[in-house]
Amino acid sequence: MRAISAPDEIFITARNFRMDGQSIGLVPTMGALHEGHLALIKKSLEDNDITVVSIFVNPLQFNSHEDLINYPSSIEEDKAMLQSLEVDILFEPTKEKFYTLKPVVGISFGELETTLEGKHRPGHFAGVGIVVNKLLNLVQPDRAYFGLKDLQQYAIIRRMVEDLSMPVEIVGVETIRERSGLAMSSRNRRLSNEGLDIGSEIYKGLLFAEGELKKKRNPKDVKADLVSFYSDIHGLEVEYVEILDPVTFTSAQTVHHDEVAVCFAGYVEGVRLIDNLIFAPDRS
Repeated sequence: MRAISAPDEIFITARNFRMDGQSIGLVPTMGALHEGHLALIKKSLEDNDITVVSIFVNPLQFNSHEDLINYPSSIEEDKAMLQSLEVDILFEPTKEKFYTLKPVVGISFGELETTLEGKHRPGHFAGVGIVVNKLLNLVQPDRAYFGLKDLQQYAIIRRMVEDLSMPVEIVGVETIRERSGLAMSSRNRRLSNEGLDIGSEIYKGLLFAEGELKKKRNPKDVKADLVSFYSDIHGLEVEYVEILDPVTFTSAQTVHHDEVAVCFAGYVEGVRLIDNLIFAPDRS
């Protein structure tokens, strides 16, 4: 595995691979790798001749300085994982090299960012948009891979690529979960064993909502029951619960949608966790 830190070097290296006719997959990460990240990387390795994994904790997408400084880091373990998978390139720029100047260009995603994460983390997706744009411009991959746990991020990046006619396929990969059902996340490392147990209740609630919606119950009533379900769990603080269309991110007023997403965000032991479940209400 070749490690690169300079943006101009990754650009030249990727260009040379393309000139040789090799396909490139990009997996953007912020490090603290887990099985969810590895699923993205393995998919890229299957699909492409060359896989580039980036590790960069992007300060522009953090609303809280405390959250930024507490974001977990395990770079040596990460490198060992990438080596074992035989990843071709690790792109690990410093903030100073990646943002030589403070960005002044802004990115707005319109109505797609007025709910869920966009509503509760103002400016978050503007920061995501800038870092993903920079990575796509530097690597110019054939495909880029994102986890569906961050459903709104995936939808927004797909729309950005479409609107800007960027020649890259955005590939979504299903959420990888612990045996308990808790969605794998780098932030899980900050939870105690008790916190992990509490966090596992999030997925149970999503499954409850799925079952109720498949009974054709009104989404508004199911949402109220789901909020009540979570409110009864000691140690779980709910930030939002929403039932919506996973493409438009508008509220699902009825269950007559091709697909429905039940989305959650909240806190356990001060650690912010998000999760979702996407399903077709008319399918058993």
